[in-house]
Amino acid sequence: MTADQPRTFVAYARVSTERQGRSGLGLEAQQAAIQAFLRPSDRLLAPIYVETESGRDNDRPELAKALDRCRATGAILLIAKLDRLSRDAHFLLGLQKAGVEFVAADMPHANRLTVGIMGLVAEEEAKAISSRTKAALAAAKARGKTLGGVRPGQHPPTHRNALAGSQRSGEVRKLKADHAAHRVQQVIDELKAAGIVSLERLAAGLTERRISTPRGGRWTATAVRRVLARTT
Repeated sequence: MTADQPRTFVAYARVSTERQGRSGLGLEAQQAAIQAFLRPSDRLLAPIYVETESGRDNDRPELAKALDRCRATGAILLIAKLDRLSRDAHFLLGLQKAGVEFVAADMPHANRLTVGIMGLVAEEEAKAISSRTKAALAAAKARGKTLGGVRPGQHPPTHRNALAGSQRSGEVRKLKADHAAHRVQQVIDELKAAGIVSLERLAAGLTERRISTPRGGRWTATAVRRVLARTT
């Protein structure tokens, strides 16, 4: 296809929660990315297929509809933001096997080969995260059983027992904070795509979207920096 030849697209976007789907949070940035990608001669078939789902949900009816529309019309599937889905092995591997030509507005040079590799990497990463989480919790539980337990007839925990329990709680809190930071990172990526890059403006954007910090407070530049440090 030559550079000036008109193209026909079916667009697909995804928001990760029902609340975001109702309010348009995240969707506006993806719609803007789609429009910025199109050339004047291109044709975009309506509607844009919008998936509202949780990050753990593998059922994607809107994606299936978009793929069916592409097969029926010969259109190219235009994905608003592939980077938001770069850790989603189920999506990436399914896209590779769909038999439909696709392009990503934010990663226009991605193809079936690169997406397949990304899917395998995401799959291995998910397994590694799961294994590390289970190992950390098992280690914390083992230390608590050895150092923090109180057998019948024994005295209440000593200072050493209390310290072990505190360390165990700290490890669990750290795991929860890491998971929360990765969820917030998706929203930060959307803000950056909309041209918001400074820590102060990112903090303001998160506050405007009524997203709480991992500790339940308000966003500051320092809090954003901590999230970025956890997800780097």
